[in-house]
Amino acid sequence: MLIAQFSDLHLRLADPARRDRVDTVALLRACLGHLQRQDPAPDLLLLTGDLAESGRDAEYALLRELLRPLACPLLAIPGNHDERAALRRHLPPPAGAERLAHPDFMQYAIRVGALRFIALDTVVAGQPHGELCELRLRWLEQQLGQDERPAVLLMHHPPFATGIAHMDAMGLLRGAAPLEQLVARHPQVQAVLCGHLHRAIQTSFGGRLASTAPGTAHQIALDLRPAGPASFVLEPPGYLLHLWQGGRLLSHQAVVGDFAGPYDFELF
Repeated sequence: MLIAQFSDLHLRLADPARRDRVDTVALLRACLGHLQRQDPAPDLLLLTGDLAESGRDAEYALLRELLRPLACPLLAIPGNHDERAALRRHLPPPAGAERLAHPDFMQYAIRVGALRFIALDTVVAGQPHGELCELRLRWLEQQLGQDERPAVLLMHHPPFATGIAHMDAMGLLRGAAPLEQLVARHPQVQAVLCGHLHRAIQTSFGGRLASTAPGTAHQIALDLRPAGPASFVLEPPGYLLHLWQGGRLLSHQAVVGDFAGPYDFELF
């Protein structure tokens, strides 16, 4: 099973009155074209938040149109730039998903192939940081307790500090410790896949792999100084490919752009 993960699209409509340094639509098109050339084709696409820059219906409608050529199903979760209601109207949880019974949170679990995907809603309305309250954590504990099939957790805000100070200040500020305890107690959890950081970062969390995906648009500057400023760089866009085979989840980073090669090693 091949699983693609796109994150932090920040899709926005063109505005002649605004000079945009980052064309998020063009960069997403490039990522989608790169993904469509993968062989084998992905079985599933994960969208781990900040899908629209302003959370407007028109942005999600454009996203749906751009995603239309993909043959695989997709799972979307909100990020701090998203508006849950608008996201649900355009990219709702799939039919058959087990949902958290709450009018606001977009949190659900669904089985796709051999894996169970548990989508967690870490959004705090109107704030850049994230949290997992007791209600959301209790629902997760129930989901993990009732089904021991291999599971992958999806969330926007990573539950670990990354060393990029300005992003850590708007990370998962509540709920990380009890989440890690839950992960440690449930060996069926294979990985915790996150967004928000606009960089590929990996660590251990509750004894499992936890990672963030690069952005399909701009990347956050790699600055590990304690007082490093908030800034972005125009490094190439990218996404992750997760391969489930032999009872193991393997993750690869795809870098999107026009690069020379591939060449036969006889030419090295």
